[in-house]
Amino acid sequence: MKSMIGQFAGFYWQTTQPLNYLQPVALLAARLYVAKVFFAAGLTKLQDWDTTLFLFEEEYSVPLLPFEWAAVLGTSGEILLPILIVLGLGARFGALGLSVVNVVAVISLEEIAPAALGLHVIWGLLLAQVVVWGAGALSADAWLKNNLKVSKRAGQ
Repeated sequence: MKSMIGQFAGFYWQTTQPLNYLQPVALLAARLYVAKVFFAAGLTKLQDWDTTLFLFEEEYSVPLLPFEWAAVLGTSGEILLPILIVLGLGARFGALGLSVVNVVAVISLEEIAPAALGLHVIWGLLLAQVVVWGAGALSADAWLKNNLKVSKRAGQ
């Protein structure tokens, strides 16, 4: 019985090992997708700033901030943080920042359609992936770590 389990485990690890090579590509795809979503939202806000201010004043109920500040901070986050995420430069910081923007977007609406909420959950999960695992091998963070001889202690 033990050898059969051992054989199965060996087969499993041997056949699934090549999937590990897809991890950097999957992290890059997640970073690009979620960055595109938030960057596009930020550009939309910039294109018609008067409407953006109106929405932040009348439609969105951002807690603790005057609507003008909320509009500037939210839009700035949607424009600047995706750039960090795409480059993979300080990607965990960028993903944490966009996570805050994502959560505030959900709680600031009195009513949110189930489909829209579902998208926010997906974006939150993708951002959490970057926060937990970092940007991956295909990133400026990885390049800097490898080329600047950052010590293992500092990289953890």
